[in-house]
Amino acid sequence: MGCSKDEATNETVAVINPLENPENGPAAGNPDGNAPIPSEAGLEDVTNPNTVVGNGTAESCDCDAVVDAVAKGGKITFNCGTDPVTITMDRTAKVVNAANDEVVIDGGGLITLSGGGTNRILYMNTCDQNQGWTTEHCQNQDHPRLTVQNITFADGNSTGETEYDGGGAIWVRGGRFKAVNCRFFNNICAGTGPDVGGGALRVFSQYDNLPVYIVNSTFGGAEGYGNSGSNGGAISSIGVSWTIINSLFSHNTAIGNGGNPAQSGTPGGGSGGAIYNDGNTMTLTVLGSLIEQNEVNAYGSSIFFVSNDHSGNIRIDNSVIQNNVGGSWYPVYPSISMHDDTSIEVTNSIIE
Repeated sequence: MGCSKDEATNETVAVINPLENPENGPAAGNPDGNAPIPSEAGLEDVTNPNTVVGNGTAESCDCDAVVDAVAKGGKITFNCGTDPVTITMDRTAKVVNAANDEVVIDGGGLITLSGGGTNRILYMNTCDQNQGWTTEHCQNQDHPRLTVQNITFADGNSTGETEYDGGGAIWVRGGRFKAVNCRFFNNICAGTGPDVGGGALRVFSQYDNLPVYIVNSTFGGAEGYGNSGSNGGAISSIGVSWTIINSLFSHNTAIGNGGNPAQSGTPGGGSGGAIYNDGNTMTLTVLGSLIEQNEVNAYGSSIFFVSNDHSGNIRIDNSVIQNNVGGSWYPVYPSISMHDDTSIEVTNSIIE
């Protein structure tokens, strides 16, 4: 994955070259992470799945089967043989809001869902009428609860999305979302814009402002595997809290330029090499995680955290944030862009 210039606009745009074999990428999680994992942030039990994709062969595991399984909801596992398998998604799997309150996608450590460099992989939106409205307050409902676990998302591309932009691999609004033991490789979203972002993940409106859990997961992890977008090379959100545990973010890039609001003469963006958080009352908790070698053009080479009403807070414990590249506006810690009066608690950690 790299960048090029659009000859018509002279703006930087993301270019994605699908990985030859994403199954061989870095392992899930920070190998040095040992933070305790709350029960609600752990793996979901899939002993009795509602749907099993495949009949024991790699050939039986295809995009149609995944799309159908996700639409039905419930607990989804895979039976594609004993070797790792990459399933190329020629269209996005979409959660149907009324199908099941719980959607768990468990790849068993063998499955990669690939966007093939052209498609977003997974989508859930409780406020999208095309996926059905199930409550009168779609922006704050406790279901569906979407969990992805023991699975890899690679080569997702949402640059063609206009209404629900960002989120190259996964886009979520409403309900609850968590990722456990997952890998996100080489996913991209729109390359410019002051607020669009989330090369891998874009999340909105979690129920009762409860946090998104990212546990023992890897975003990038090695050169050639990083995720990219205008902002939030790995993850992006507005008004959402995150708890990140024992995870690895490296080689992700925020390739926009001009920040937010966009400076005159620029398309905007370029903030949050790994993490982009914007909104009001929200929290970012980073535990047992490694954030390094991410890059930006504007602000927050590791973390961009702007609480507009100055009510948000950051907590970092037993983590290492180092060797992130580019940007400015680092009032308290290197590579972290935030208001200088934002509450930040750092313990047992290295930030340099």
